[in-house]
Amino acid sequence: MFTDISHINVVGGDGGAGCMSFRREAFVPKGGPDGGDGGHGGNVIVEATSQLSSLIDYRFKHHFKAERGTHGKGARKHGSRGADLVLKVPLGTVVRELDPQTMEPLYDIADLTQQGERVCVAPGGVGGRGNIHFVTSTRRAPAFAEKGEPAIPHWIELEMKLMADVALIGMPSVGKSSLIARISAARPKIADYPFTTLVPNLGMVRALDHSSFVVADVPGLIEGASQGKGLGHEFLRHIERTAMLVHIVDATGGFEGRDAVDDYRIINTELKNYAAELADRPQIVVANKIDMPHSKRSLERLREAALADGHQFFTISTLTGEGLSEFVGSCAQMVQTLRQELAAQQTAEQTSVQAKVANWELQRQQRDKRYHINNLGGGVFQLTGTTVERMVVQTDWDNDEAILYLQHRFERMGIDDALYKAGCRNGDEVRILGYSFEFGGFDDEKPDDFDELTDDDDELYEE
Repeated sequence: MFTDISHINVVGGDGGAGCMSFRREAFVPKGGPDGGDGGHGGNVIVEATSQLSSLIDYRFKHHFKAERGTHGKGARKHGSRGADLVLKVPLGTVVRELDPQTMEPLYDIADLTQQGERVCVAPGGVGGRGNIHFVTSTRRAPAFAEKGEPAIPHWIELEMKLMADVALIGMPSVGKSSLIARISAARPKIADYPFTTLVPNLGMVRALDHSSFVVADVPGLIEGASQGKGLGHEFLRHIERTAMLVHIVDATGGFEGRDAVDDYRIINTELKNYAAELADRPQIVVANKIDMPHSKRSLERLREAALADGHQFFTISTLTGEGLSEFVGSCAQMVQTLRQELAAQQTAEQTSVQAKVANWELQRQQRDKRYHINNLGGGVFQLTGTTVERMVVQTDWDNDEAILYLQHRFERMGIDDALYKAGCRNGDEVRILGYSFEFGGFDDEKPDDFDELTDDDDELYEE
């Protein structure tokens, strides 16, 4: 079964809790803190592989969770990290973050087009630090440790776009499936009614000069496909990555007696409306069914229209094989030229797989560090942000030392200054997740040095 789009829920592993422990040995009654750290939770990673051609693995299973980290122990024994969960997807898969409420895409996470490309879609929870990390010159025996961070669930969209050299496009029942069956080993369903092909088919074509290229048989398009009519969006997505287009036109007009030139114009208009750059994609126009009676009346008009648009024009018969050798040879030559141009472009704009993955990871980390302050009115402010919320959930709220440490961390991050700038004053309520705090950062009067503090606002603060 062919599946080219899936929505799945991914959750990293929870982080292990840090340990609050003190060294106790014979003749060492006060050995100091020795609590180990909790292990980080495993990440959920999406990896591209050429071994898959569909997202069928995610059609019926929609929830994936990585392994959690283990808790820290005394004697500086750190917990083990949870194992990563790797989800394999086909080459050409676009990964998007979804809004969990509306299930609408929020932003693209990655576009995986190379073998082995990876991206983390659900980071595991951070392991809590043991009390060995909180020793200072004035705090010699910290009696607290951090809790492990619970992993945050994410809904993501996996959208596969076929990666082929050539895409066969055209109206339904113009002979696209017959053509790919004739020139390759692909065996799509062929019948004499529209929309026989409901999913794309791939075929490997070998030319006489022993060069080869991949052809995608895309289901038939109709007028209005760019607006989604006739599952247009479902089919058009598979054209986006192809290097060139082969536009098949039924020279006989089909059962409805359509005009071949009108069909040609309609399909090109839909391509342009869906994505303007598709109109500039290299295109070969092919008139099929020239073995049928009355097909020659429209050939010259179609030839003139194609040549006027700067496209090569061929006449073929998928039934008799007439014109196929010349057509395949020209396709192979054009594909080879496009590959050379693409290779030169990639050399000029070469970006390694590792660099791209590192860039995606950096973007994710930057999103996590940002925080936002929302004035709810009535002296109530909501503070949100992945890093800020992580600090809160890792705090042991039954331990006064741990709470005091959290307050110092907020102050060092500049959160108190940002709250004051947002209008928060002493006695106002600040909410983070399910917790409520009373703001006490400044006196009611604006500090004399406040301008100096806020002229260069922390870039992580979003107003």
